[in-house]
Amino acid sequence: MPPLTADERTTLEGWLDFYRVTLALKCEGLTEEQLRTASVPPSTITLLGLVQHLAEVERNWFRRVLAGEDAPPIYPGAGNADGHDGGFELSDEVDFASARATWEAEIAAARANCAARELGETGSFRGGEFSLRWIYTHMIAEYARHNGHADLIRERVDGVTGV
Repeated sequence: MPPLTADERTTLEGWLDFYRVTLALKCEGLTEEQLRTASVPPSTITLLGLVQHLAEVERNWFRRVLAGEDAPPIYPGAGNADGHDGGFELSDEVDFASARATWEAEIAAARANCAARELGETGSFRGGEFSLRWIYTHMIAEYARHNGHADLIRERVDGVTGV
């Protein structure tokens, strides 16, 4: 649970970490086949795809945008001409353990890139300047939205809700 009374940065980081942990919990205890199961047609979103996607999102905002790193897409088909994130597509070459390790490595890189920056510091993307404060807020919304997807997928896979 994020802190109930804290400064702005601690609150933002707390909520982002809360949602990161929530996604990990949604994936716990499932088989590789279950992690590759989509909710319902026509959706193709899976828990594995969400983990891959969020690794791409972490990479995009905290490495490419905030730190200005040249960080190519992780997963085939994940990047388009402007380097935006994707990662939902599954391949036989990527299992959940490796996708989770990649996601966790991107989270670690994100934390490292944020550690020495003030909330008002900016990075450039698509001709705009984005503050770390804005990026944190965007990432909280991104995770919250996808954790809602994860809830529905998990319920479809094994009936578990509220993980």
